[in-house]
This record gives sequence, C-alpha cells and structure tokens, in this order.
Amino acid sequence: MEKTKILISLFILTIIIIPDLTVKAQELTATEIVAKADQKNRGTTSEGEMTMTIIRPKWKRTVSMKYWSKGDDYFLIYITAPAKEKGQVFLKVGKEMWNYVPTISRMIKIPPSMMMQSWMGSDFTNDDLVKQSSIVKDYDHVLEGEETVRGKDCYKIVLTPHPDAPVVWGKIISWITKDGYNLWQSEYYDEDGYLQNNEFASDIKHMGDRDIPTHIEMIPAGEEGKKTVMDIINVAFNKTIDNSFFSKQNMKQVR
Repeated sequence: MEKTKILISLFILTIIIIPDLTVKAQELTATEIVAKADQKNRGTTSEGEMTMTIIRPKWKRTVSMKYWSKGDDYFLIYITAPAKEKGQVFLKVGKEMWNYVPTISRMIKIPPSMMMQSWMGSDFTNDDLVKQSSIVKDYDHVLEGEETVRGKDCYKIVLTPHPDAPVVWGKIISWITKDGYNLWQSEYYDEDGYLQNNEFASDIKHMGDRDIPTHIEMIPAGEEGKKTVMDIINVAFNKTIDNSFFSKQNMKQVR
C-alpha cells in the first residue's frame, strides 16, 4: 500500500514538473531573440533595392539604391538616383568604411568618429546603414517583459553596449514580434540617457523566403515634421556572394 502511494506521488510530480521543464526549455533568452531578429533581417547574405525618403517641414527628397550584405563584416550600397548622387558607393569591410564619389573620382575613408553622423542628410547614421556595430555581439540584452505594440505581441528587450564596444548608442530599447521575430519598434538613446531617435517598422510582406517589415520610419525625438522613411522594394537572401565583391576596386565598377 505504501509503495502504491509513493508511485502515485511520483506520477503526480511527473505530470506537474515535466510540462514546466518543457516550457522553460522552449523559452528563448533575450540574446537568442535579438539574434533571431538580426539573422532574419540579414540572412547569410542579402541583395536588394530600396528607397529612402528624407522628410522635412518644408521639403523632401528621395534616394534610390541597391545594396548587398554578407554576415556582419560586409556591406555595400550603390546609389541609383537622383542623378546628382547616382554612382556613389558606400562600402563596409570589418570595422572600416569607405565612400566612393564618382564626380570627383575620389575614395573617402569614413573614420569611426563619423559613424554617428547623418547618412546623406537623413535621420539614419552611417552606423545604421552599414550596421557597423552588431546588436548581437556588441550589446548585453535584458528581456524586460512582453507588450502589445501597434497590434503586435512583442518582447521588450533593453540593449546595453559592452564597455569597450565600438558603438554609437548608449542604450537601445527594442520591441521584437513574438510571431515572426521582426524588429517592430526601437528607441535609441545617447550616452547620457537622452532619447534621440524612434524607429517604427510596418507593412510586413513576403520577400525572398521570409516575411519582413518593408516600411521603416526613423523619427528624431523632439523634432516635429522630421523623419526618414525606408521602403524595401525587393530583397533576396542567402545567395552566394564572394568576399571579393566587397572591395574598393569593385566600388568603381558595381552597378
């Protein structure tokens, strides 16, 4: 009789504990969630076209471009319009970045001190466009909870840079969708803790082999009437791109 009671007790404990352990095993850490979102945006490689519209209270202008990326270390952008900027190329290899300006046939190296500077007069920084810093490798991640943001159930994650990380932001707060692991919204803070930019993603479409936001707005904090809008026209992921494509020599040839 006593043995039967022990077996029943063990059975009950098994029913209670095993499902709980299974749930915990399925839960992702904050770093894993950020890595999933980052990998979804990049793929092993990416190749696509997009437009960037800079909006100001009294004017706006649109820049069109092609872009290629490979992992964290390689990124290249070729400007296709307007005519004034057409042919400009931006290249990132490792931690170095260059800009080729065809009208003056000049190759300009962009120093780390300029990574926080505006990219082509937009509300995106040089760092934002070529992903000089890695949101996975250069930051610590803390899952602060879950929130519903613009109709999407999201993980709220605080990213704090490592002390020696070559990053431009003092802190980032990101909301990543639970369904799809899309970067849905982010707040960017400077080293003194002041909010600088708000980023909003929307318009999820099937691109290549995945569903991603194709409309991204970067809005500077406290500056009414200013924002920059990125619209992805098309993108393909995980195509083979040789490392030699991302070279200073190719900057003068790519089209």
